[in-house]
Amino acid sequence: MQRIRVKTALASDAPMDFIRIQGWVRTRRDSKGFSFLEINDGSCLKNIQVIIDQDTPAFADLKDIQTGASIEVSGALMESPGKGQRWEIKARDLKLFGAADPESYPLQKKRHSDEFLRTTAHLRARTNKYGALFRIRSESAFSVHQYFRDKGFIYLNSPIITGSDCEGAGELFRVTTLPVNLPHTESKTDIFQDDFFGKEAGLTVSGQLEAELFACALGNVYTFGPTFRAENSNTPRHAAEFWMIEPEMAFADLSDNMDLAEDLVKHMTRHVVEQCSEDLELFARFVDKDLMKHVEMVLNSTYERIPYAEAIDILKKSGKFFEFPVDFGVDLQTEHERYLCETHFQKPVIVYDYPKAIKAFYMRLNDDNDTVAAMDLLVPRVGELVGGSQREERYDVLKRRILESGMDPADYWWYLDIRRYGTVYHSGFGLGFERFLMMVTGVTNIRDIIPFPRTPKHLEF
Repeated sequence: MQRIRVKTALASDAPMDFIRIQGWVRTRRDSKGFSFLEINDGSCLKNIQVIIDQDTPAFADLKDIQTGASIEVSGALMESPGKGQRWEIKARDLKLFGAADPESYPLQKKRHSDEFLRTTAHLRARTNKYGALFRIRSESAFSVHQYFRDKGFIYLNSPIITGSDCEGAGELFRVTTLPVNLPHTESKTDIFQDDFFGKEAGLTVSGQLEAELFACALGNVYTFGPTFRAENSNTPRHAAEFWMIEPEMAFADLSDNMDLAEDLVKHMTRHVVEQCSEDLELFARFVDKDLMKHVEMVLNSTYERIPYAEAIDILKKSGKFFEFPVDFGVDLQTEHERYLCETHFQKPVIVYDYPKAIKAFYMRLNDDNDTVAAMDLLVPRVGELVGGSQREERYDVLKRRILESGMDPADYWWYLDIRRYGTVYHSGFGLGFERFLMMVTGVTNIRDIIPFPRTPKHLEF
């Protein structure tokens, strides 16, 4: 007997005499002489209906099968006379793996709020919305690897535990085996000499620095993995653990970087539209009625490219009141980013050449000595999706920028070394994977995009 997935059964072009389906009961409906079960195994949005006749030996076991129970059904795949479904299973045998107490099972046949489902994150993937969401997440991750493989990039596993702070102002989680209450001492070296690594260590905020090292050996590389920020922020856009896509290209300038960012976003969006149409439709119907309009805009527009100074000028002349005032030298906030791409240009926008004072030390200093070759890709409803730059390849300039940022060049000796031995101009960026998923699904809270979100005061599951 062939074991198949619900998705395969529903896509069949012919009846099958003997199949076996394993999954979870969404609903059970009893009628005189037979029962209907709706079964879902997570392979697709739709359930498959199972009909169990009273003459079936397993009919007596139905009393223990309620919503949430895990079962195995064996029988024939037959054309369904009912509306809205092509196939159904005429059960010949039924096996109960795990019962679900109907009095306490939290996922009943009704719509649950996102707030409630965050408290049951261990079960929420069984709902239509979250099953669809995490299938889209899976396909999106696949599209990333597919894209870079086809482009000839090398996949790099960058370290999760790090001794350096990529951003220069990031808030790191400390990794230590030392007691919580450390003795007071003037020297950090003295504090951490007995620690596991013998020096201060933290969870990485980015794989970029390591990617640069490999780009200067292998050409084009990318990392795709978890990153961490210990920011005490409870906004819908921030989490303590999230995933970043970070390509790095040797012999590539800022223009090449912008081209790659735009092309990658379009590729990932196109892949979701083509491979997850049924799941995407759920979000277009129940989460954001304008979703597909925005998705098509991201997919089919030629992204606007403007220098930071021009973006500031547009914002100042807009006549719109912003909660955060706009002026040259001020970093763009989400409200500014969204105005540019949603109201002014009505399409994605890439802003470049930011003031050096508000950007990281590794971004290449422009000839004006005031701005750096940085770029941010902004998309509707999300704001910044991609942040990147051409990297500073000049040894003396980079060392000076490290000192200006209040860091010790000795901690970055290996990073500086790349500028001493065969340095090349190179570029890269970071694309927030969760922010991409928010853009393509219309979901507005990052807690609902991550299977098990980690946020301040929240470390469940």
